[in-house]
This record gives sequence, structure tokens and C-alpha cells, in this order.
Amino acid sequence: MSEYVHTCMIRGDGGRTIRAVLDRICDKWTLLIVTTLEQGRLRFTDLQRQVPGISQRMLTLTLRNLERDGLVSRTVYAEVPPRVEYALTRNGESLIPPALALAGWAIEHISDIEASRAAYEERTG
Repeated sequence: MSEYVHTCMIRGDGGRTIRAVLDRICDKWTLLIVTTLEQGRLRFTDLQRQVPGISQRMLTLTLRNLERDGLVSRTVYAEVPPRVEYALTRNGESLIPPALALAGWAIEHISDIEASRAAYEERTG
């Protein structure tokens, strides 16, 4: 392996490729949507109900990006009114274990992080 195996330079493009993927995965809504879809196919309104605080516009934009990146599939049923369902693809499903690991890390370390934040605020005013 190259000398950059442990850095963002691993792709040899200054980290642009990795940053683009991580920007998508680590945005405010993606992991919440992906982990919600882990339970199975959901209609847009059901998904919006289960992701607290997300606006219709943000859900639409995030789902489009996830579909474009191949993490979510969108199925339109020819009914009146039209029914649209979203589901994880295999790539989307493969994101669940690292997402849960990251969430577990956050839960395990939140008290230390909050203490560090309070100490920083106290030092810097």
C-alpha cells in the first residue's frame, strides 16, 4: 500500500473523492434516513414522520442524492394517486454497520465530549 494509506490522500486526488462521499454520508440527515429505511420500504410521508425535524424539501433533496449515489432505490407505482416508496439498496444496507458503530462511539464518549466542551468554554469565555 502507498505511504498515504492512513490519510485522506489514499486516492491520490488530494482527498476529493473521499471528502465527496463523506460529505454525503455525514450530512445532517443521511444517516437518520438510512437507519430509518433499515426497517424496510417506506413511503415519503411515512419516512418524513419518522425522521423528526426534517422538512419536506430536505427529505426530497437528501433522497435524490441518496438515489443518485446508489444507496436508496425509488419505486413509483402507477396508481391514483401515485405511490412512491423508498428502500435501501445493497450499498445502502452496507452503510448500517459503520453507522451504528459511529453512533455507538458517540454514545460511549458523549459525557467526555460534553465535559471537554464545558472546559473549553470556561477557558475561552
